[in-house]
Amino acid sequence: MRIAVDVGSVRIGVARCDLHGILASPVRTVSRSGDQEGLRELAEIVAEYEPIEVLVGLPRSLDGGEGPAALSVRAYCGPLVRAVRPIPVRLVDERLTTVTAHQVLHQAGRKSKRHREVVDQVAAVTILEAALDAERRQGRPPGEIVPDPDSEKQQGAHPDANVDASTQEGM
Repeated sequence: MRIAVDVGSVRIGVARCDLHGILASPVRTVSRSGDQEGLRELAEIVAEYEPIEVLVGLPRSLDGGEGPAALSVRAYCGPLVRAVRPIPVRLVDERLTTVTAHQVLHQAGRKSKRHREVVDQVAAVTILEAALDAERRQGRPPGEIVPDPDSEKQQGAHPDANVDASTQEGM
């Protein structure tokens, strides 16, 4: 089971999938006014659903570059990692998910004025579906794990701090 979040400047859409990673469903929209409250609410959602990881949409440009929105999401991920640890956080490409979410809502007959209420949740569902599809195609999870910012500060403290856990298994 995984949780996906679409981090916007005002709201955060949250979605989850079933235990088999087949069906993605919206959970709720979290307000981002006062990041601490939003982080607390996300931590409660993660504690409730107990996912194996949290996927965060990284809004890249069409050419794959990262602009201000992507930098904002990356900055948000440090506090998010702290709030949900020990659950890992993974950044995944979310190009065009909000556009897709608006199209889905329009096709469902939802009036444009009412999109704002649920578009972030639908975007999170789209992020999750794309990540699950990519994992099935590639045989491995897409994206990049967000390092724990507190662990990075301590890496120089112990000689084994930079050794990957998979490397240690063979030792």
